[in-house]
Amino acid sequence: MVAKQRKPLIVIVGPTATGKSDLSIRLAKKISGEIVSADSWVVRQEVNIGTAKPSPSDLKALPHHMINIIKPCEYYSAAIYKEDANKAIQDIFERGKTPVLVGGTGLYIDSVIYDYSFLPSPSIEQRARLSSMSIKQLLDIAYQNSIDLTKIDQRNKRRIIRAIETDGAVPDKKSLREDTLVIGLGLEKDKLLERIESRVDRMLEDGLEKEVKQLSERYSWDCEALKGIGYHEWKEYFQSNQSLEDTRARIIKDTLALAKRQMTWFKRNKSIHWFDTPVRYSLVEDLITTFLNKTVNKN
Repeated sequence: MVAKQRKPLIVIVGPTATGKSDLSIRLAKKISGEIVSADSWVVRQEVNIGTAKPSPSDLKALPHHMINIIKPCEYYSAAIYKEDANKAIQDIFERGKTPVLVGGTGLYIDSVIYDYSFLPSPSIEQRARLSSMSIKQLLDIAYQNSIDLTKIDQRNKRRIIRAIETDGAVPDKKSLREDTLVIGLGLEKDKLLERIESRVDRMLEDGLEKEVKQLSERYSWDCEALKGIGYHEWKEYFQSNQSLEDTRARIIKDTLALAKRQMTWFKRNKSIHWFDTPVRYSLVEDLITTFLNKTVNKN
């Protein structure tokens, strides 16, 4: 009998600004791997500084997938991501490499490692009608229809719309994908805030204001890419209703809130092996080496 080909997948998750990208690149180089991004914003072209995309030198030094694959305002969903990411992962396997799935978008991660079965897409007419409504109107519809929104970000219009479209139903998921190791990076709130503040300041130094200004003039504030953290906070600034310092503070506040939601999502997953940031790289490397050796030798 021919032994089944093993397909080990390394997954690195955690809140924003905990060092996932640096760790994944270092590990991928060590194990002859390639990066598969699981971030709902870096999939979009032209939003670079505010999404903390890997630098051009990092992208050149190591293959990255699922980055810059759609236009700034193009519709994209977790269901589409799952299909695209699985194709990238299969391609990496076929070339004898090890995929390293890394990111902070929990639904993207789980869609792959738990093989989510997504609900059918709505009609174009229904999506257009709901999209034309305000968040308050959408929340009223959800309340009137007894749709539970407690597990989603109620500031995220797209998530509210999807909950209404599915009548509150959520995707089905299977057991954890075979031959998968999930590593999580965590950090105390005070230290995480320091890292977020430093990260935002670095983005400002790198020209975030100019990037947002150019994008808003090219596409308008209704563009999906400009709804992300690091972008939508600038609207009041460019309308002369908000100072630069207040804009900085809003980005930091929103980023910290995002990190809290991300940690809440990932903490529900009991399969994650957690490490504190800054990571002791040798401990992570030992865990991955043991996992890969067991996977390769598994009959």
